[in-house]
Amino acid sequence: MKKIVLLTAWAVSMGMNAQTFRHYTTTDAQPWQESKVALSGKAATSPLLTVKGQEKGHEFKAWGTCFNELDLDAIRLLKEEERQEVMRRLFAPDGDLKFTRGRLTMNANDYSRAWYSCDTVAGDFQLRYFNIEHDKENVIQLIRMAQKYQPEMTFWVSPWSPPAWMKINNDYPVMSSQWNTQAKEKDYLLFDGIGELDEDEVKMAGQQQGKFPRRLAVQDYFIQDPRYLQAYADMFCKFIDLYAAENIPIDMVMYQNEAYSYTPYPGCAWTADGTIRFNRDYLVPTLQKKHPEVKTYVGTFNTNRLDYVEKIMDGLQDKVSGMGLQWEGRDNLTALRQRYPDLHLISSESECGNGSMDWRAGEHTFHLLADYIGKGCDEYFIWNFILCDQGQSPWGWKQNALIQVKSANCSFRYTPEFYAVKHFSNQVPPGSHVLAYTPREASKGLPLIAFQRPDGKLVVVAGNQTNEPQQVTIQLRKKYLNATLPPHSFHTFAESGQTIETHIKAF
Repeated sequence: MKKIVLLTAWAVSMGMNAQTFRHYTTTDAQPWQESKVALSGKAATSPLLTVKGQEKGHEFKAWGTCFNELDLDAIRLLKEEERQEVMRRLFAPDGDLKFTRGRLTMNANDYSRAWYSCDTVAGDFQLRYFNIEHDKENVIQLIRMAQKYQPEMTFWVSPWSPPAWMKINNDYPVMSSQWNTQAKEKDYLLFDGIGELDEDEVKMAGQQQGKFPRRLAVQDYFIQDPRYLQAYADMFCKFIDLYAAENIPIDMVMYQNEAYSYTPYPGCAWTADGTIRFNRDYLVPTLQKKHPEVKTYVGTFNTNRLDYVEKIMDGLQDKVSGMGLQWEGRDNLTALRQRYPDLHLISSESECGNGSMDWRAGEHTFHLLADYIGKGCDEYFIWNFILCDQGQSPWGWKQNALIQVKSANCSFRYTPEFYAVKHFSNQVPPGSHVLAYTPREASKGLPLIAFQRPDGKLVVVAGNQTNEPQQVTIQLRKKYLNATLPPHSFHTFAESGQTIETHIKAF
């Protein structure tokens, strides 16, 4: 009886406390300002987002980022205490972004210092010379810095390019460029010599009007010989083994990063048939035999050619656990979620921008976070988390990061993109459920998304991407959250106090 009385009294007080939300606001001039907002019994305007209380929603599982050599170079420019501050804010459970997952590459990617491979010996089908010695001196050092603050971090891996000797062009890129040494004569391999090759087409990703890529590769750049295919599947397993020996657990793999970007940096073009063949007949069964604990996802899909993606997934859906999407792959999210409801979808890489590291870049990432998660993705991965200056790669592409280091004086700053991520990951832990989503296209520049945390509390993330202040109403069950959002601002509304559900469990 005493517990019932106490619970009744607490529930009454809870009814008062639950009316208040902590309100975090970021503008370009003032990041992460905290205030409070009380729920109201009346709506100030027509609700743009409604949570009725019966929604189930999909579970969101993890926030993560990628580990690249140029990130290591940037953070090494900082003083020791600054490095610790940065890594704590990114990875610590009580930090700002609370990342718990990491993405790795096997062999070099476009944010490595230069091309390298874990096995440079042509014909080494037994992988006698396969090693991660280069990684131990480089990207693994960066991982160690993160593990200090998040020792339970888990990882997944995808290659940008197989070893050059496993490809039909015997080189690491797909196409020739001023940024590599591939012979231009080899470019005809991509489209069998039909039509001109546009060196800058890859840089148009995310801005195309129509389908991307405009033309698909006519053949697989990976040699479709069983010896090569099996050795490549074995490489994934050996990579997992060698990283496990370094206390870096890999629990998921994808066969290829961006098979549809025909790149001057490390890359590999695959056809749909080649993708199905390698995953179905080699990678999946080899992993099941040697590493049954490791999941296989298909991706990363950076194409909006839905029929092409569906052909691949129809051939593999009973073999894999999910798929990774980035860039134009986002266009297919809704259709893929409906067609493959049992497969997990993840945002495998946030778009990288153009090196501006400004508010506009932050707003774009904020939109991507809301759109990927609102449309069904259960993990979200940032690309580079720290870069120097304008973030230029060895292959000539300037890109953004969460933290910018000025190489001239070794100073650093947290970019608007850092705060775009913080407005989600700081208050929405893994295990939260996505309850409702209003995309910016449906609300004239005001993306809104609602979550329920594992502790039962509600969190609403909202943005104003217009040039004017906007009055916004969000219906939360039978109450209303009314707020005025300044122009070009990010917002997180987090329910205060303990929920009734959490308190009941204590009794």
